Amino acid sequence: MARVSLGMPELEAILEAALEEVGGTPGGLVPVLQRLQRELGYLPGPALAEVARRLRLPPAQVFGVATFYSQFSLKPKGKHLVRVCLGTACHVRGAPRIWEELARELEVGVDGLSRDGLATLEAVRCLGACALGPVVVVDGEYWGRMTPARVKALVRALREKGDAGEA
Repeated sequence: MARVSLGMPELEAILEAALEEVGGTPGGLVPVLQRLQRELGYLPGPALAEVARRLRLPPAQVFGVATFYSQFSLKPKGKHLVRVCLGTACHVRGAPRIWEELARELEVGVDGLSRDGLATLEAVRCLGACALGPVVVVDGEYWGRMTPARVKALVRALREKGDAGEA
């Protein structure tokens, strides 16, 4: 099958390795998408189209899988994932103020990505830590009983990690 140039050498190399790993069979769709997600941080549209072509699958099927599983993202993500619980228990304890403060401090755009690419801010409906509300989870680490002052400390810690070259 002829190789199509995606115009991104890094993406082409990752895709080639992922397809080789699964033998280029339609049953390898999820592992190929997982590899692309792991390497790129998201699934670009041109990559999905090429995966469909190379695995001989309808593009709608590839897109459907990529949008069905929450592990996949169709847009770039920041170095850190910041999730704010907006469920009932957290909401009544001030989670909307925490959300607003995080969005302001991180300078988050409408896409949820901070201007500097440091973080992606996401709202979730429940993190299962209602007694600690309002709760924020950063890269799997729970920050309970959040306040606007603690938001500033959290963002400062993220920026310091970024300055030290840690992700």
